[in-house]
Amino acid sequence: MDFAGVRGFVKVKPTVLVATTTNWFSTARLALALSNAGCIVKAVCPPRHPVGKTTAVSQLHVYNGLAPLASFADAIAAAKPDLIVPSDDLATRHLHELFRQQKRHGKAGASFCALVERSLGAPESFPIVYARTAFIKLAQEEGIRAPKSEVITNIDELRRWIAQTGLPTVLKANDTSGGGGVRIVRTLEEAERAFQALGAPPSLARTTKHALLDGDSTLVWPMLLRRRSVVNGQVFIPGREATSLVACWKGTVLASLHFEVLNKQDSTGPASVLRRIEDADMSRAAEKVVRRLNLSGLHGFDFMLEAGTGDAHLIEINPRATQVGHLTLGPGHDLPAALCAAMSGSLVHEAMKLTENDTIALFPQEWTRNPESVFLQSGYHDVPWEEPELIRACLRRSWKWRSWRSRRKSIRAFAEVHRARL
Repeated sequence: MDFAGVRGFVKVKPTVLVATTTNWFSTARLALALSNAGCIVKAVCPPRHPVGKTTAVSQLHVYNGLAPLASFADAIAAAKPDLIVPSDDLATRHLHELFRQQKRHGKAGASFCALVERSLGAPESFPIVYARTAFIKLAQEEGIRAPKSEVITNIDELRRWIAQTGLPTVLKANDTSGGGGVRIVRTLEEAERAFQALGAPPSLARTTKHALLDGDSTLVWPMLLRRRSVVNGQVFIPGREATSLVACWKGTVLASLHFEVLNKQDSTGPASVLRRIEDADMSRAAEKVVRRLNLSGLHGFDFMLEAGTGDAHLIEINPRATQVGHLTLGPGHDLPAALCAAMSGSLVHEAMKLTENDTIALFPQEWTRNPESVFLQSGYHDVPWEEPELIRACLRRSWKWRSWRSRRKSIRAFAEVHRARL
């Protein structure tokens, strides 16, 4: 691919390419926030992605899961971005692989490599952010409180791990996201079943469903190549889940958001209700990792707040934007504005604070989970009212597998909560 037109650092209105391989609504929200912060926003995404329902994106490029690297490369060459912001783990891995390819081309690939480094950070960090056990060991080297973690390659090693650390324990597969590769197991039999499932290549049924019903072909090659995942054991920390997202630039944190998780879409899935918190341990952990790995862009961190003590234990990194990236919550907590300023070399122009309510119910996540949830009224319900087409797309997607009676109940509940706006 010809990357000759990919730009270096510029002091003009920056162009951001939002890159995704999934149909998550949070990507559309992030695109809106980046546009509001003063960026020109373009996107590479699967067909019929919700980002196409927003007014934020000036240029759309189609992601093809059967030719993933080529579709990303074509989009980057056409968009000529100043920064690439991946919003899922597979998108980040594609960028890392393209970086390795272009690095082999020497001077011909230099501009592309510089773009990826500017977007994600030092290439030395690339192998670490995928490898759950290696990342935890790095965190411990930095003096960060983090649970013991170990790669498990077979059932005998799994049994030894459980004998040493006890039950419950946590099993996590590398190269997964959104909670899809995490199992909390409480018996040896459950652990053995989970280990086999997490390490196995995607099944034909799962791959077909994703491709035909969701328009997601990312599992086709892993299924055909029978690609197995590395499984890790991690000591279980009883307590409350918490999450952070930071905007960083060349190893320095520019802005941050920290939340306690109040509700989730399912037991190991992403959060649907969050409470904003300030936690010194979480802040220090993020700053130490960002500095050690010399990171740039948006990076998420997941924690457990230990029961009884409240001590924060870092349990993993998300090397991409997470679903809270669009939330603008005041000075030092507006990540899109911080990134835009870093790219353009200007002062940070933060957006108006979204809400004074520390409890935030994400839309459509919490409404989809329970349309009568008390959090939709007691918290700030994060509905993008300025983007009616995006709201309609959210509602249609949420209704897809519901009965007509369930749809009517959901509509009534939504109308009751937001009667003033409707």
